Amino acid sequence: MATGAAAQGAKIGAVNVDRILRDSTPAKAATAKLEQEFSKREKELQTLAAQVKSASEKLEREAPTLPESQRVSRQRQLVDQDRELQRKQREFQEDLSLRRNEGLQQVLEKVNRVLKQVAENEKYDLIVQEAAYINPKLDITDKVIEALNNAK
Repeated sequence: MATGAAAQGAKIGAVNVDRILRDSTPAKAATAKLEQEFSKREKELQTLAAQVKSASEKLEREAPTLPESQRVSRQRQLVDQDRELQRKQREFQEDLSLRRNEGLQQVLEKVNRVLKQVAENEKYDLIVQEAAYINPKLDITDKVIEALNNAK
């Protein structure tokens, strides 16, 4: 009973972290940096995939007229190229995932610092980051995004 009475005077806020990570300037900058960093490799992979597909289609067209040894040789080459493509795609996805997580962690650290500043400046007793429902009167996501965008 005493806990309920103490909580009645508490100032509570809630934020939507997903929206902050989508709409804030630092999050957008991290995403743009990631895209710039990986765009060249992605284009190279797309080119390589197109080459493998083209070689496969060419082999399918020419297979009936090729001598057995040449057909088998080209099939092996195609399998090797495809294996190499898959390896490079896996490495790309792993590197991208790792860098995305690193960037996300940096943005989350900034978000938490700004969130703490907002809480201290506006005298919040509790700020909830994940909730099934947030009453719009308690939602301070816009304040946090604004503070984050203005932070150095």
